[in-house]
Amino acid sequence: MNSPLNILLAEDDLDDQVFFEKALFELPISTRLTTVRDGEQLMEYLSANSGNANSTDILFLDLSMPCKTGVECLVEIKENAKFNKLQVVMFTCSFTSCIHFEQHLINTLERIGADGFIRKPESFNQLKNLIETTLNRIVEKNIIHQQNK
Repeated sequence: MNSPLNILLAEDDLDDQVFFEKALFELPISTRLTTVRDGEQLMEYLSANSGNANSTDILFLDLSMPCKTGVECLVEIKENAKFNKLQVVMFTCSFTSCIHFEQHLINTLERIGADGFIRKPESFNQLKNLIETTLNRIVEKNIIHQQNK
């Protein structure tokens, strides 16, 4: 891939933003990162930047944000023709230990239109590996989609 992937991170926690940015920087994938702090700022950013040359390729969307939750934003994105092709990976740490609840939530997010789900790990290397795996999967999916056109 010649041009960098334009990644948008919607995350209200500054420590998690820094953690994500450092992990992304260490990956052998060319990227450009933009960060927004809440759901309203996310939707404003998408509206202002849709269709430009550096529009977002992949959105990592925190589930729990102020102003508008990640779920509310996901629904808005998938219902809007300008944004609904955007690859959205849900990103969260706010779970109970109940695997059934987590699986139900993942299934619901996928039905709404999420393209992936990452539970924020505590380890930097785990985060880096999860981001890299997710980016590679989405890039491969996009390449296959382009070849089938």
